[in-house]
Amino acid sequence: MSGIMRHVNKWIIFIFLFIMILVVLWPVAHMIAAAFTPGQSIANLPVIPFTNGITVEHFVYLFTRTNYAHWFLNTLLIATVVCLGTLLLASLSAYVFSRFRFTLKKSLLMGMLVLNVFPAAVGMIAVYMILMRIGALDTLWGLMLVYLAGNMPYATWMVKSYMDTIPKSLDEAARIDGASNYRIWFQIIMPQAKPILTFLAVTSFTLPWMDFIFPTLILRSPEKMTLAIGLYSFVTDKNSFFTNFAAGAIIVAIPFMIFFIATQKMLVSSLAGVAVKE
Repeated sequence: MSGIMRHVNKWIIFIFLFIMILVVLWPVAHMIAAAFTPGQSIANLPVIPFTNGITVEHFVYLFTRTNYAHWFLNTLLIATVVCLGTLLLASLSAYVFSRFRFTLKKSLLMGMLVLNVFPAAVGMIAVYMILMRIGALDTLWGLMLVYLAGNMPYATWMVKSYMDTIPKSLDEAARIDGASNYRIWFQIIMPQAKPILTFLAVTSFTLPWMDFIFPTLILRSPEKMTLAIGLYSFVTDKNSFFTNFAAGAIIVAIPFMIFFIATQKMLVSSLAGVAVKE
């Protein structure tokens, strides 16, 4: 009897997981089908994907009649700079907070913790005024500054918490051998903190990749638009080019999936290979 119940439970779990897979993948299948379906309106999309024929005209339209390639390069540049800048600044500041004692250390840490509580929309007016005063409105570097500043409190706290788990005996041994603080940070702490830095790289790259709010606030010129603004222009009240939007969304997802898979493998290998000895 127990064998029958075990068999029934396996089938129940299998059916449940199969239904969940359908629920998750069905919208994705429709999005992929929309990118290859003739026509422009969402009303022309069939209930069953790929039953109205296949075309690549939407992809041709993106690269021949729009600035999609330019939007893509702008977004890639912003996401890459923000990712690298966040890793560098967060690891340096986290190392200082984790390994040194100085005045107002606890107050600064508490201040960064409080900043994480408030949503980004609260400071939009202040961000706009500051960028206007320093001449950074409608510039890519101004948008990069906003993302970097917004990443710092959360990233510093997260990396600092991980660095606290790394034994200080490693620092002391390296310092006895004559290593400077910079060398300890770069050659001792950074390799040990690779798992959390890999996770931070993924999250900091994801934020500007498809963010819509801050690019809309800061950018004005058509040649400086990002992917989020450009794709949104396909499905506004004046335009209803849903199939072009779907084609652009698929291209956006491909490099991001490659980046995520690559960093995921690095994260797994880092977690398996890090050896901390006390």
